[in-house]
Amino acid sequence: MVAAVASFLQAKHSGGQWIVRVEDIDPPREVAGSAKRILEDLSEFGFVADGPILFQSTRTAAYEKACALLLERGWAYWCGCTRKDIPQSGIYPGTCRNGIPKGKKPRAIRVRVEEANVCWTDLVQGFQSEVLPISAGDFVIKRADGPFAYQLAVVVDDDFQKITEVVRGADLLDSTGRQIWLQHCLGIPTPQYAHIPVALSPDGRKLSKRLQSDPIRQQSPAAALQSALAFLGHDAPETNLAGLWDWALENWSMERVPHTRSIHLGAAGGHDHASGSGGITQAGYNA
Repeated sequence: MVAAVASFLQAKHSGGQWIVRVEDIDPPREVAGSAKRILEDLSEFGFVADGPILFQSTRTAAYEKACALLLERGWAYWCGCTRKDIPQSGIYPGTCRNGIPKGKKPRAIRVRVEEANVCWTDLVQGFQSEVLPISAGDFVIKRADGPFAYQLAVVVDDDFQKITEVVRGADLLDSTGRQIWLQHCLGIPTPQYAHIPVALSPDGRKLSKRLQSDPIRQQSPAAALQSALAFLGHDAPETNLAGLWDWALENWSMERVPHTRSIHLGAAGGHDHASGSGGITQAGYNA
């Protein structure tokens, strides 16, 4: 709800379009019916997407084409390693960079990060810098079990949908460096990023279906919208749903969003400290 509100208001405030994409590229983890419920909830709360909903499950050919291009340009390579070949640090040691060792078979596709030091300025979190060989190493863009990695899919689809701003939770901030590197390798533009705080339970865990967190449909739309606005630093007056949207559209400012990576709900003190105009803003919803 918070991601939907922030991205919607940022798009409308900038005179742009709000685009919804369902990121359903991992069938083993997909919960049956969840995409339908998400879209129904958005409609009930007054969200209207500016264009058709894009389902990533329909985009396999585009991801295959991007992988082929990266392999052709030498930015990617086939890897024959299994999980047990990866150090405890999680950083891939480059075993297959110069060819798959004898006895191993091609399994996954990885991207070379070379000496990549990726820098960008986030609208909420400020200046960011990541040295990919140290933080991530050569990372997977197509998994051994078949599906394409999130990192590749969102980059390809952001370019396809001409996204100029991405508004999403700060739990994805650590993915941004890899995505910017992929944009560089593919020769496509980098959008502006805004990573809003993630809602945490009082014990510090991210609210999720897995933890049986209360769904927003248990609240009235007006109450839930008012709570989401308050979470984002906007104290709206008590009124009906239409009145709240009118107030939010008039008063929205990304500068008022707390510059933190997370906020504990119900915790004392509230916060856990840890630009573009006329563009298109995208919010991704995992099915």
